[in-house]
Amino acid sequence: MAGAALFLPFLPLLPKQILLNNFLTDFPAMAISTDSVDPELVEKPRPWDIKFIRNFMIVFGVVSSVFDFLTFAALVFILKATPEQFRTGWFVESVMTEVLIIIVMRTWKPFYKSAPSRPLLIAMVLVLFITLALPYSPLKGILGFTPLPFSSLMLLGLITAIYAAASELTKRYFFVRVFGQETKALRAALFAPS
Repeated sequence: MAGAALFLPFLPLLPKQILLNNFLTDFPAMAISTDSVDPELVEKPRPWDIKFIRNFMIVFGVVSSVFDFLTFAALVFILKATPEQFRTGWFVESVMTEVLIIIVMRTWKPFYKSAPSRPLLIAMVLVLFITLALPYSPLKGILGFTPLPFSSLMLLGLITAIYAAASELTKRYFFVRVFGQETKALRAALFAPS
């Protein structure tokens, strides 16, 4: 968001929208505590690896930033969004990606091979529903949102889906590159047929 603010003549999100974004995405984040861990991750104790954490943050930070700028470009150049439409679109896409990335990153396996806990899944679905409903609700004016055309929602949904897919592919590459020689179980978990 800070990068977009350098090029936009308005704030990408209002302070109340940033707070609401953080508030909504906290619910699925808190529900992670109800989730189970893949058996491969508890086969043996693993010490904290600061180099791994640093590399993880850099790699996935870059992926996230690329899609942030792709979203900004789509909102400005393709959708020619007004400030209110930009903020609404950025808010919706931001919450969707923050919620969906939990499904991708909660496991080393492909996301569809490791089911989340029921509370986590419920929290995610509720937050996604609330996020998509807010621009059309009576609260839209108070929150600074405006209804988005269906075509805008479809484009933002497409960007979000591509982001999730890119994160899944990056995750597979990253974990196999880092841990590929460490355990055959991990490699089997990542690439075993469904």
